[in-house]
Amino acid sequence: MTAESTETAALREKVRALMPRAKEDLTAMVAMRSVADPRQFPPEECAKTADFLVRAFTEAGLRDMRRVTTPDGTDAVVGHAPGPEGAPTVLLYCHYDVQPPLDDAAWETPPFELTERDGRWYGRGSADCKGNIAMHLTALRALGGPEGRGFPVNIKFVAEGSEEQGTGGLEQLVPLQPELFAADTLLICDTGNFARGLPTTTTSLRGLANVVVTVSTLKGAMHSGMFGGPAPDALAALVRILDSLRDEDGNTVVKGLPDNGTWDGVDYPAEQFRADVGALDGVSLVGTGSVADELWARPAVTVLGIDCPPVVGSSAAVQAEVRARVSLRVPPGIDAEDALRALTDHLTDAAPWGARVKVEPEGVGQPFRARTDGPAYRALAAALREAYGTDMVQSGQGGSIPLCNVLAARFPTAEIALIGVEEPGCLIHAPNESVDPSEIEHMALAEAVFLSTYATPL
Repeated sequence: MTAESTETAALREKVRALMPRAKEDLTAMVAMRSVADPRQFPPEECAKTADFLVRAFTEAGLRDMRRVTTPDGTDAVVGHAPGPEGAPTVLLYCHYDVQPPLDDAAWETPPFELTERDGRWYGRGSADCKGNIAMHLTALRALGGPEGRGFPVNIKFVAEGSEEQGTGGLEQLVPLQPELFAADTLLICDTGNFARGLPTTTTSLRGLANVVVTVSTLKGAMHSGMFGGPAPDALAALVRILDSLRDEDGNTVVKGLPDNGTWDGVDYPAEQFRADVGALDGVSLVGTGSVADELWARPAVTVLGIDCPPVVGSSAAVQAEVRARVSLRVPPGIDAEDALRALTDHLTDAAPWGARVKVEPEGVGQPFRARTDGPAYRALAAALREAYGTDMVQSGQGGSIPLCNVLAARFPTAEIALIGVEEPGCLIHAPNESVDPSEIEHMALAEAVFLSTYATPL
């Protein structure tokens, strides 16, 4: 047994022994209803969670732990710990705010009470992202904490307080206080493994271009019995416009955007995707590329909502004006501003019967692709292999994390790696969110090994 593997074995035992503490941490955090929306939950719940992080990470060995108010009015939690002279600096990121529970009746256990069932820990935020906070705490404690030998690298810590709301407080803080974020490597711990037990780094994030499209055809709604037929129906026009965004096979076809990208990382078997997404029997997946191509390498349009009369309460009328909220996910290689212009032009040009179309931009976020050829990625791959006993794979993610682009632009030489405990079975953002505690254990070990070996790789 080599000296390195002996150290890994010792860390493995420490992490395993710390798992009851990790459960205690997560139990306390899940009980804090830290939804960063004062319309839904008291702001004191977020403040209580931030204070918990200050205490917990101070106890784990970090210094100067404190709350910093960001431009959106929410608090980030920051701190640091010095390493040996000349050691690299690693930023550990997470967020402590959570999604609202949505339908309480859909939860099999109370959403804000950590509950163990069938080997998993259930509760809102148990994976996204408080499970990652428990992972950080466990890794730091395994490395020694305040009573141990200190840390082998310089560590910076940042926990965001409004990530789920998308209000951009932390992104705006980066240029205001860049010293809080400057590092050689940034571990963005808000993703997870492609499958439980399969160590994964997320190397690609889609950007987005969201718009609201309004279609107008009449001065006012008219009786469908008296005027229906020749009267131009705004809702029918909208349906035709939205239908033009996909071809007969379901491929997204926005004029001016390439739709033939391919993914060269981990494969995503169609049957696994059907199970992950909950596809109904007999309903086909859409698109002519592989699932990975469609998810991570090609534009994808989704109609998020439509304003029109609901079925209950609707009247016999030809609609004069309706609108829809349309989201276009943008893969790396396509500029999100270009995608916004293409989507706007497509929606406008697709209007039938001379219908008036107004397209209002709602939000734009650039896609992200990580640089994976540096020493941190090599050390991380080795650490994940040590922790899981199998080689790391690379996957994309259909969602967007705008912070990654802000950090990449501000610190162009830094390596950014996206990892975490959020495998598909976690059902993040949905009722009955859960985490597999073995993922917290393995990822905490991988993080501890990485921090131990980054400067002197395995």
